[in-house]
Amino acid sequence: MISFLIPAFLLLALVLVLLLRPFIFPGHVKVTSRRQMNAEIYREELDKLEAERASGVINSADYEISHAEMRQRLFQDTSEEDDRSVMGSGKKTVIGLCIFITVLSSGLYFYLGDATRITEQNAVQPLTREGVEKMVAEFAAKMKEDPSNLKGWAMLARSYRILGLNQEAAVAYARAGDFIDSDPQLLADYADALATNARGNFVGKPTELINKALKLDPNNLMALWLSGTASYDSGNYKLAVRTWEKLAQQIPPGTEEAKSIEASITEARSKAGLPSAAPAVMSDKVISGTIEISADMKAKLKAGDVVMVIARQPGERMPVAVLKTAVTDFPIGFTLNDALAMNPNMPLSKLSEASIEVRISKTGMAKPEAGDLFSNSQTVKVGSKNIRLLVDQVRQ
Repeated sequence: MISFLIPAFLLLALVLVLLLRPFIFPGHVKVTSRRQMNAEIYREELDKLEAERASGVINSADYEISHAEMRQRLFQDTSEEDDRSVMGSGKKTVIGLCIFITVLSSGLYFYLGDATRITEQNAVQPLTREGVEKMVAEFAAKMKEDPSNLKGWAMLARSYRILGLNQEAAVAYARAGDFIDSDPQLLADYADALATNARGNFVGKPTELINKALKLDPNNLMALWLSGTASYDSGNYKLAVRTWEKLAQQIPPGTEEAKSIEASITEARSKAGLPSAAPAVMSDKVISGTIEISADMKAKLKAGDVVMVIARQPGERMPVAVLKTAVTDFPIGFTLNDALAMNPNMPLSKLSEASIEVRISKTGMAKPEAGDLFSNSQTVKVGSKNIRLLVDQVRQ
């Protein structure tokens, strides 16, 4: 704001100097007043009248009458106040004009809006689909001029995916070459585009891409969903159930995505002849307490972060139970029970002790990632209450 106001003030000062230069730097030419001009004019008229009388153009009587009239008019005109005094002081005029121009420009500035507010208003204007399509088309034209930019082709492919242009996206992914071979998300997106173009057929290239993505990241959400879908479409319902159940473990419970996956699992179980997942038998052996967060960690929280309370058998890496919930106001209460068991055959109630910790994930992924907030691990007895978990660290 200051960087704008200083140049604006200097520009205003320059305009005032140029505009008021005649008043600020008056010339040194002697100014003739109106009274002096009138007297000079009448003097010339009297001389002319005298010449006419001398030449006999007018007689003495007419001369005296005309001479008397001129004297009277001369007296009236030269008795008026000098126009230089009517104008007032030049200093007052300069001050008045400066104040007027400054007030006017300031009023217009604050009424019409300052530069910062105008910029912010322009920035928040929503982008239309036509605008996005135009930008993507311009980007595509640049990529045709630089076909060796593999990263650019991958970005263009994702842009096409956002617009729902799967045919164009598949071509762009192919042009990205080996750039996408190390990115499981790009591989999964490429597989989805190809399968969509093939009317849901995953045979061939799509399956190859999905398997490559899962090899790089076994917990990639998109790859797991597509793998389960491919298994379901091929009639391998049991494999679809196993794949989707692994996916469901990474989705926050109660969300629309979780409900959709559960519905797909139920349908796949029915077609596979598998019994419906039996509700867990609740046990009184639970672990409960509160989650707190240190003051310096609060600033690192963002909307959409997922709080995960994880219980493990001491000395084991595989979780026994996981509670996922959205970030709310701290402290947050939690309860771990058999309903949250990762494996129904190994519920929390079968353990005498459990190692518990809390992790706040930016992505909701089960795999720890850089930037996650977490607490120290505590080993407690199953059935303990009033456990306090403090989130005070950041994963590097």
